Amino acid sequence: MDRELNPFKPGSGLRPPALEGRAQQIDAFDLLVARSKRRNYDRGMVLSGLRGVGKTTLLNTLADHADRHGWLTITLEARPTDAGTAAVRAKLSQELLVALRRYSRTHRIHQIVDPLIDIVRSFSLGIGLGPATVTLSSAATAGSGDIDLDIEELVEAIADALKPRGSAFGLFIDEMQDLDSTLLSALLAVAHRAAQREWPFFIIGAGLPNLPAVLADARSYAERQFLYSTIGPLPHAAAAAALRDPIVATGGDITPDALDMLVEASGGYPYFLQEFGKAIWNAAANNPFDTDDAELAVDVGRRHLDDGFFPSRWTRTTDRERRYLTAIAQTGEEHPRSGQVAERMGSSTTAISDVRDSAMRKGLVWSPEHGRIAFSVPGMADFIRRQPRP
Repeated sequence: MDRELNPFKPGSGLRPPALEGRAQQIDAFDLLVARSKRRNYDRGMVLSGLRGVGKTTLLNTLADHADRHGWLTITLEARPTDAGTAAVRAKLSQELLVALRRYSRTHRIHQIVDPLIDIVRSFSLGIGLGPATVTLSSAATAGSGDIDLDIEELVEAIADALKPRGSAFGLFIDEMQDLDSTLLSALLAVAHRAAQREWPFFIIGAGLPNLPAVLADARSYAERQFLYSTIGPLPHAAAAAALRDPIVATGGDITPDALDMLVEASGGYPYFLQEFGKAIWNAAANNPFDTDDAELAVDVGRRHLDDGFFPSRWTRTTDRERRYLTAIAQTGEEHPRSGQVAERMGSSTTAISDVRDSAMRKGLVWSPEHGRIAFSVPGMADFIRRQPRP
């Protein structure tokens, strides 16, 4: 098949040619937007799941939907390091300025938005992230340096401007579990206050499976503050459609057996579907694609995953973390007990708690329940078992 026509594009956050299996989340957000137009405000949303299930793509889709319906939107990606903390805070103020300017031009309401821009500049200066010299209007607020108070004043000012228009302010946060605790706590508190005072401000977050627990630890009421949705692998029918529909739409076809082979190999994970879809399109000699093509595509797709998707996590581990991850893989269980992992390392659970914590901070593993551990990346155990023994 002509490679230039290949519809599949594996990559982080890239919109697939067919977004399947996420109608429930899209419909829920569509209802949130529709209710906000009537000033009938509901909760924000939190999407959680393993790597490769399409959380970033879905988050971007929701943000685009909000944009089309006249929301003021900004999108952030949290980072776990100290440098990442500073970068995210700087990005927050920068994105607010850009979003307000864009909103002002789109809706031609300079007289309403320009004072908000001054407030955002004051906010940036107050937390030490804005430019060295800023001209502030006398009415500017949100510059006290107290991040909780400043964010609340900032959100209130924006909400007051948007509410009469039936619009809303949406903050879309990817990798939300990596937000620094101070900023996370402040944002949750403001979202809580916004709900009580009926401000049109919504946080839409996405992150790893531990995200709901992280939010509840930051603010106890967070467990009631959001509509939570677990994003998992696609069911067989949706996964098959995600492969078959783009192939057919671009002039190809695939036999049912070949399709089943790819779906099974992918485990229903959207990122893997894109890799195998791209591989079979490039490898197929004839149309329709058959099981021989599918077998080759699985081999090629796995090699691409082993060359890029998995090593991007594996290579940033320490030797001890690799031993820990290998011990998890060797149990052969999806959610092994921490004690089992410690035994395979010839150690005790207490003695390996530090390496467990460091692997969790890097987003490599998570705890599905007390005393158990699991990979945050689907297929990681198989990848580790494919590695040569030292």
